[in-house]
Amino acid sequence: MSTHLPLRHILLALAVVVVWGTNFVVIRVGLNELPPLLFATLRFCFALLPAAFFIRRPQVAWASLAAYGVLIGFGQFGLVYIAMNGFISPGLTSLVVQSQVFFTIALAMAFNGERVRFFQIVALLLATIGIGIIIEHGDSSATPLGLILVLIAAASWGAGNHVAKASGVTNMLGFVVWASLFSIPPLFAGALIMEGWPAIAAALAHAGPKAWAAVLWQSVGNTLFGYVAWGWLLARHPAAVITPMAMLVPIFGMGASALLLGESLPMWKLGAAALVIGGLALNVLWPLAARLPGYPWRRGAAS
Repeated sequence: MSTHLPLRHILLALAVVVVWGTNFVVIRVGLNELPPLLFATLRFCFALLPAAFFIRRPQVAWASLAAYGVLIGFGQFGLVYIAMNGFISPGLTSLVVQSQVFFTIALAMAFNGERVRFFQIVALLLATIGIGIIIEHGDSSATPLGLILVLIAAASWGAGNHVAKASGVTNMLGFVVWASLFSIPPLFAGALIMEGWPAIAAALAHAGPKAWAAVLWQSVGNTLFGYVAWGWLLARHPAAVITPMAMLVPIFGMGASALLLGESLPMWKLGAAALVIGGLALNVLWPLAARLPGYPWRRGAAS
């Protein structure tokens, strides 16, 4: 594996990050015409088909696929779509949902016996202060319900990460595609219960090009292109080189929301973003720095 990123590989990684970051604006556009759980159902329908005809099912237990599909489908995206339907802005959603990193770490400690490290405590503290600032300044861009839903979505994402790791899967694209089979039923059932068939039928009958483009962006761009390109990069470069670039997702998310949707970025919101992203950066970069030759207190930092 090469630690040197050619320009074209850097541009590909940035393209993935841009797609993942602007995805939150796309969700908001789609919600103008589609009820949230119907929108999420369509997203996973198009992620599953026709890709399942061309991508083999990974050799993992059906139970792992089912658990991941429910956690990521309904638990993460279903709740994110509901939250963004008037309860929290796209920019703040892209930021707060990144707290999944800390839920993932907590689950690893609980089930795998991993021990918490000092830098992780500091990273969590920074992110918690950032989210606390958002709660303190809560307005229409971040209602309490919206924040709670996104935090539960982040916890579901973390749980999904734990399921994927425990399954031993190596082909994440195939895992995501086939897990979508189990995302669809609970999302559609939720749509029937919470949104009702008349609203579903009316939305499907009147959805315009923007709504269908948003669905395709979610399934083809965000899921298929994103995972294929990211997996291709990880196969050619160490994860330590590629993974930190994902920290740009909330930056693109907040920037796109401000530019395209007019979301305001007052100082308190920028400060909260700096704290959350700073916590994420510390969590990712500290172990990498600790491995560098000659790094101060290397033994303690890496422990």
